[in-house]
Amino acid sequence: MAPDPNRTAAGGGSGSGTSTANDEVVNKKKVENEDLSDEDLALKQQLELYVERVQDSDPALQKVALESMRQEIRTSTSSMTSVPKPLKFLRPHYGTLKAYYETMAESDLKKYLADILSVLALTMSAEGERESLKYRLLGSEGDIGSWGHEYVRNLAGEIAQEYAKRQSEEAPIDDLMELVQQIVAFHMKHNAEPEAVDLLMEVEDLDMLVDHVDKTSFKRTCLYLTSSAKYLPGPDDMLVLDIAYMTYQKFEEYPNALQIALFLDNLQYVRQVFTSCKDPQRRKQFCYILARHGITFELDDELVPEEDEKEILQEIINNTKLSEGYLTLARDIEVMEPKSPEDIYKAHLLDGRASAGASVDSARQNLAATFVNAFVNAGFGQDKLMTVPSDSSSSGSSGNWLFKNKEHGKTSAAASLGMILLWDVDSGLAQIDKYFHSNDNHVIAGALLGVGIVNCGIKNDCDPAMALLGDYTDKEDSSIRIGAIMGLGIAYAGSQNEQLRCKLAPILNDAKASLDVIAFTAISLGLIYVGSCNEEVAQAIIFALMDRSESELGEPLTRLLPLGLGLLYLGKQESVEATAEVSKTFNEKIRKYCDMTLLSCAYAGTGNVLKVQNLLGHCSQHLDKGETHQGPAVLGIAMVAMAEELGLEMAIRSLEHLLQYGEQNIRRAVPLALGLLCISNPKVNVMDTLSRLSYDTDLEVAMAAVISLGLIGAGTNNARIAGMLRNLSSYYYKDTSLLFCVRIAQGLVHLGKGLLTLNPYHSDRFLLSPTALAGLITMLHACLDMKAIVLGKYHYVLYFLVLAMQPRMLLTVDEDLRPLSVPVRVGQAVDVVGQAGRPKTITGFQTHSTPVLLAAGDRAELATEKYLPLSPILEGFVILKENPDYREE
Repeated sequence: MAPDPNRTAAGGGSGSGTSTANDEVVNKKKVENEDLSDEDLALKQQLELYVERVQDSDPALQKVALESMRQEIRTSTSSMTSVPKPLKFLRPHYGTLKAYYETMAESDLKKYLADILSVLALTMSAEGERESLKYRLLGSEGDIGSWGHEYVRNLAGEIAQEYAKRQSEEAPIDDLMELVQQIVAFHMKHNAEPEAVDLLMEVEDLDMLVDHVDKTSFKRTCLYLTSSAKYLPGPDDMLVLDIAYMTYQKFEEYPNALQIALFLDNLQYVRQVFTSCKDPQRRKQFCYILARHGITFELDDELVPEEDEKEILQEIINNTKLSEGYLTLARDIEVMEPKSPEDIYKAHLLDGRASAGASVDSARQNLAATFVNAFVNAGFGQDKLMTVPSDSSSSGSSGNWLFKNKEHGKTSAAASLGMILLWDVDSGLAQIDKYFHSNDNHVIAGALLGVGIVNCGIKNDCDPAMALLGDYTDKEDSSIRIGAIMGLGIAYAGSQNEQLRCKLAPILNDAKASLDVIAFTAISLGLIYVGSCNEEVAQAIIFALMDRSESELGEPLTRLLPLGLGLLYLGKQESVEATAEVSKTFNEKIRKYCDMTLLSCAYAGTGNVLKVQNLLGHCSQHLDKGETHQGPAVLGIAMVAMAEELGLEMAIRSLEHLLQYGEQNIRRAVPLALGLLCISNPKVNVMDTLSRLSYDTDLEVAMAAVISLGLIGAGTNNARIAGMLRNLSSYYYKDTSLLFCVRIAQGLVHLGKGLLTLNPYHSDRFLLSPTALAGLITMLHACLDMKAIVLGKYHYVLYFLVLAMQPRMLLTVDEDLRPLSVPVRVGQAVDVVGQAGRPKTITGFQTHSTPVLLAAGDRAELATEKYLPLSPILEGFVILKENPDYREE
């Protein structure tokens, strides 16, 4: 056997082993050596020489050897696809060097060797040993970045494990924290912000982040923080958003800070944003964001000392210009022409049998036409049924249409005028006024509701809704009372108005009030105090629930009482627990129903996976026929999971399973849950499922599916859904109830002639408007019992949808808030979290000039350098200021 030059070096490592082990190593080496190129062989022998020299007794030789070894490793750690050559060749000597390290005396050289061992451990150390970190902490304090990215990454991973171990043993962690400082600084410098954030989350010290972000990295860091918040368990999610808020504040990125403040529902933060930003134009933009979110926010002298500016800003927050902007959009797109229900039904496209049956004037058909007309012409201020040109006599067709409806149908007909004049308070009140003098109670009730609808989302200093409706809440007639109470709930949703609480709370405990009045009072209080966790209101509703008799608890409308209670805690998570405990003492008929409703409302829009599993658990039980609580549990799955795209897709799949295996009462709720998940966003798979269910043998399932087809297509003018509904209208031409549902759905698909949306999410699906969600949930809960509520005499619950109606527009205005037309690119939004460089945020775009419509999942960006937008997200009203650096080509 030829003498082997590597023998001695290899023997150093395994001298303690037997000679057979040595021979094996030698044979192996031979085979390896034959494959190596000359330079690799030279490098290998070079390194083996260094390993020997390191163990030399002469410190000077050791130092030179360590230096050279270090040099070799450093110069080669560039490629990430394969293990660097020096690390590969030093593998066999890892044990040798480790053993030698233990015998060395404390010196700088020992630290030097520790650094090298730390790098070698990257490829050598056994799983879970964390040797790389061990030697790093023993080594010299030098710069870790010079060993390359992969090394730093590996260290970060080991730190996370070590930290968890030390936390459980309550050992000190100061040395780890120093290392974390270095790693975070390194990541931040090298555009690896997400990795820095992940490490800091692992070691529970996110506050360190604020010191390390700089002008170049803060946007990407905050983007990562805000998008990861949805997937973190509480209370980490709130902490992460707090850090993002502080970072945005630090770099004066105020609109983003404001959005996080709204997401956290923290009015203290909202005030901070106002006080820290002094630019009047940017403040106007903040006000537009607040108005779109639909919260009541009073500016005081402390925030805005100047009277004139305060008035302008408060006007924007109060949404007084919404109607004007919406009509600007309508004129630009040229859809001002009023449409009649017949234009929507398009009966001429169907073959004979259906159109023949449709010509009969039945009250149910007229009622459907009333709703279709209201939905389609919502906010346009003119239509062909209710508003009539003034040149004809005042008793013209307007009165006639009203009286083509039977008793409670007149309520919806009169209220539909409010919908047509939506957001236009002055002319709305003027036109509705004539119905107040009617001697028909149903008409008065409708007029009261109409006043509430006109004022929806618009706040006014002189409180017209309160003045007009306040006196009617205590009238004898229950329909008038309901009209006034529901009107107040819609007009003041989210305002937490004390005066109204004092007016409405006593009705709940009034022994003379009928059940329907009490149910609508609970809902209105829930809407006014949505998400406020108000104790007094909660008490009043709880007592009202406890006072109900056995027979009343079986009534369909009783289900609105727990819902009113749930709305108080909308999205407030743990705050609901005390009330949930109280609900366990209720009559067992309603106990579980209440429990499900409270749980689903409290976690609505949070994406909390554990709660979804809990609700799915309740849906998987096969119960007797009398149980009603599974309906709200199914809706609850949709409410919780609608927070982010991933959870939404998973929820759609889970709901498919429930359809196959669930009992009837679950199947009736599934279409509604699908409708909520994809509201105003017609996804093809959901559309097909609903289309299939709309022919279901169980009529209640079919009705829910038809209404949901309307919801997922709401305001999109989706041709495919419109076609499906036309076919359904000919299929169900003999079944008046189903035909009524089909008509409602047709009205919804063409909501506002395609300019409105019902989606409660806005600002790139980041913010959830509580009042909008509350309106949707209320309407869906009512639909859980179609026959008794929507097809009975309470069809006006459909008007709760007005709370979620918003123009799906981008309207750019100049600094004096006058509309300004600029070119914008509108395309499908792309998720760019954690991507390097400046990736494109939209794909497949088209260029239009504003105002433009934005569909679900669309995003817009300016196509000109001439103006700078004052809001990072182009939606709703956006103020543009001239770009001072712009030069004409």
